[in-house]
Amino acid sequence: MKYKLPKEDINLKPFMSKPPRYNWKDVIMRTDKTYKCEIINIIELTPMEKLFHLKILDPVERDIFSFRPGQFLMLEVPGFGEVPISISSSSNNKEYIALCIRKAGRVTDILHKAKKGAKVGIRGPFGTSFPMEEMIGHNILLIAGGLGLAPLRAPLYWISEHRDEYEDVSLLYGTKDPPSMLFTYEYAEWEKVNHIDLLTIVDQGDDGWTGRTGLITELFKEMTIDPDNTFAIVCGPPIMFKFVCNYLDSIRLPMNRMFVSLERRMHCGMGKCCRCMVGSTFTCVDGPVFDYWSVMNLKEAI
Repeated sequence: MKYKLPKEDINLKPFMSKPPRYNWKDVIMRTDKTYKCEIINIIELTPMEKLFHLKILDPVERDIFSFRPGQFLMLEVPGFGEVPISISSSSNNKEYIALCIRKAGRVTDILHKAKKGAKVGIRGPFGTSFPMEEMIGHNILLIAGGLGLAPLRAPLYWISEHRDEYEDVSLLYGTKDPPSMLFTYEYAEWEKVNHIDLLTIVDQGDDGWTGRTGLITELFKEMTIDPDNTFAIVCGPPIMFKFVCNYLDSIRLPMNRMFVSLERRMHCGMGKCCRCMVGSTFTCVDGPVFDYWSVMNLKEAI
């Protein structure tokens, strides 16, 4: 006879009042440190994705916590488990941390049922980041596919907050259909306020769609890229990397100035579970951000 655990509700105070003891080691490492957070806002972006604003409860920890664009967190729902999520907010924002979460499993299903006021835990930040200082004085080309726009939101904030330090900035974004597009309410601000050229495309339009249709590589036909003065940041489905980065390579954009995020391979964040391992490389420790030259030398990375 199998014993079934009683169902728990993330929104019930009794369940959240005594979370499990996270920091069980005598010597607490940075990766073991759990910040207790409250969900202070939830924005429904699509039927499958929601944007959660998390506020670290302890004001001292809230002030100390910092991250760089491209890094990710381990988000824990006590009693259900934890998942790696890329950070989608400004690294200068001390009020809250934004995480775009797709409903794709047990933990994320529970999170999509959560309401404002629910308590969760975060660990991190983990991984490598985009070299934003190295890109100063150059053109920036950001290319995102589907959910890949979420990790690129952090470098977009960085560029917007230091806009005078960069030259031309372009964002190419493609999804499978119009309802799948993320952060549509921010497009006008990116273009008019932050002076970022935005080109969007969908694989298949609907009756109300008047924009471009086709693969994201079609957008390259509408722009001129200076390979000697451009850095590229690419995030999206692994299949997209090959077509996008191969095109950039064909126009002589150096591979060490193309940066990709392998955030889809993230698991434990500490290189312990080995599920992110490619060859002898732990993508959650040595990544998720790699230059494309490194990715080309990691077989089966994409």
